[in-house]
Amino acid sequence: MESLPNYVSITFGVTVLLAVMLFYRATGRSNRFLAVIVVWIVAQAILSLSGFYTAAPAGSPRFGLVILPPLLTVITLFATKAGHRFLDRLDRPTLTIFHSIRILVELVLFWLFLHRAVPQLMTFEGRNFDILSGLTAPIVYYFAFVRKSMSRTALIGWNVICLGLVIFIAVNGLLSAPTPLQQFAFEQPNIALQYFPFVLLPAVLVPLVILAHLASLRQLQANQRH
Repeated sequence: MESLPNYVSITFGVTVLLAVMLFYRATGRSNRFLAVIVVWIVAQAILSLSGFYTAAPAGSPRFGLVILPPLLTVITLFATKAGHRFLDRLDRPTLTIFHSIRILVELVLFWLFLHRAVPQLMTFEGRNFDILSGLTAPIVYYFAFVRKSMSRTALIGWNVICLGLVIFIAVNGLLSAPTPLQQFAFEQPNIALQYFPFVLLPAVLVPLVILAHLASLRQLQANQRH
């Protein structure tokens, strides 16, 4: 990734910082959350900068260390009472505006495509429509929490659609990476996510985006029952 312009990595680094700050704010400035996410980022930085992922032989399960811990964390939050308390205390307006960071993510993915580090299908010129989530987030925030004119049903629908968009492109990203699971993009595979700081996309940003949607949906459904 030596040929990649510095502005790509810097923009992505700023995006991660903004995402962590916004989610930290949504937690009510929970120091426990901040400590966990900082340790996780440092751990992924050490692993990726050491070549742990790029040096892995074909078929190695090493990249599972990026995906499985966040997945298990989300499952634990929804399966335990302590997790429920954490989710129900999250600030839904902040969780909504949080999704604006997806605009920057899509810009970075496009730059990575231009430098042959990800396939076109991972950009808004391909199969990635996730930029719509980022573009609509400020609009939804305004009408739902400033004007208070957006219905609960519309909010649920927006969260479900945007959740589907991020899961769809995450699966496409996995299936275009150079692993035994690869199904497409053989001419230009998804290699960027093996390197720092872009490993933080599947390790941090995607899990936080998914968690933000799921927590919002949980709160909306709880309010509907009451």
